Amino acid sequence: MFRVLSLAIILLAPMSALAGDWLAWRGPLGTGTSDEKNVPLTWSKEENVKWRVALDGPGNSTPIVVGNKVFLAHPPKANPKARSLICFDRETGKELWKHEVENAEPEKTHGTNPYASSSPVSDGKSIYVFYGPVGLYALDLDGKELWKRDDLDRTDHEWGIGSSPVLYDDLLILNVGPGTKAHVLALNKNDGKEVWRRDFPGMKSKDEKEYRGSRSTPVVHAEPGGRTTLLLSLPETLWAVDPKTGEDMWQCHGLKELVYTSPLCGGDIVVAMGGYGGPALAARAGEGDVTEKNRLWHRLSNPQRIGSGVIVGEHIYMVNENGAMWCLELESGKQLWEGRLEKSGGQTWGSLSYVDGRLYILTLSGLTYVMEPSPTKLTILAENDIGERTRSSLAFSDGQVFVRTHQALWCIEEKK
Repeated sequence: MFRVLSLAIILLAPMSALAGDWLAWRGPLGTGTSDEKNVPLTWSKEENVKWRVALDGPGNSTPIVVGNKVFLAHPPKANPKARSLICFDRETGKELWKHEVENAEPEKTHGTNPYASSSPVSDGKSIYVFYGPVGLYALDLDGKELWKRDDLDRTDHEWGIGSSPVLYDDLLILNVGPGTKAHVLALNKNDGKEVWRRDFPGMKSKDEKEYRGSRSTPVVHAEPGGRTTLLLSLPETLWAVDPKTGEDMWQCHGLKELVYTSPLCGGDIVVAMGGYGGPALAARAGEGDVTEKNRLWHRLSNPQRIGSGVIVGEHIYMVNENGAMWCLELESGKQLWEGRLEKSGGQTWGSLSYVDGRLYILTLSGLTYVMEPSPTKLTILAENDIGERTRSSLAFSDGQVFVRTHQALWCIEEKK
């Protein structure tokens, strides 16, 4: 039985993730962790493939799963102006319906980042999809358009968009950017009306080519003391704000101009990592500017980081874009080991997931590494190659793994 979970409840739950529907990018808590069981350890082009559905052209967004349906944002190659949300039958992979809009104006992006790269989000009843400059749309599970916001500020950047929307209670929250009009926006999920909006210091670029901006997806975090914060990894600063109002709760400085990864949460400790060789930091939640008193560690130089890491217990696991994997102590930032994902180059834009007691990462070549979360060394349990290019991340639901490549959408399931 597929379990449709309320994301509002999930995001307020303790930091033990729940199995069931994969309602958002990085799963039920937005952190890549889930208590899913019976997830396949191995697969290939033939082994443990339930179905494979061809896609019309490449895309970078990650699928989500709601009950017996799988949803995927996609830019069809046949119509470069179109942005679409496709609904597939979970059992067969059959396309059930497609929502499609066209962009009347030219949209900038990078060749490695096709249009419609944000992943959709759902509360189990409706689907919300951000098409970038084309707008934000709400649909029911049968594809009926409930409302749209095609009047949002255009935030064109020559590298395109990357952040996905998140839900909190009746709010739909989005990191809109990067670009000259970058901001964070909260809308009422029921009608699309604006509830609050903030332009954070240093968030906007001076033009569409400046190396400045955040493609980080926000995370709603339930702190151990019962307080709920919205975590935002933005240029130069990690912000924690009230998700209901956008008002400051605390902030920690030490990032640089570019950020791709989402914040990681471990109890009252939050980790933020910059992109393009930028710094990484950890801070303990507090009040106001916690840089001096609560910043636990600050690594000034790192490899390029696009995908997000994951926290397991007292350790952080991170795969850098170049395929170098690290294990760090959460509280001290001490690097315990570095390993190399060498097969097929190991390069990745994907984010790590921790499910069924194992770590999973999808590389650019279409190879998924499955690893043991060990603080002593890199231990690879399986190398699952489907041989198709991808810059997406994995989705997990009720023992199934969903893989989006530039050629197809795959459903992986352990065959009995």
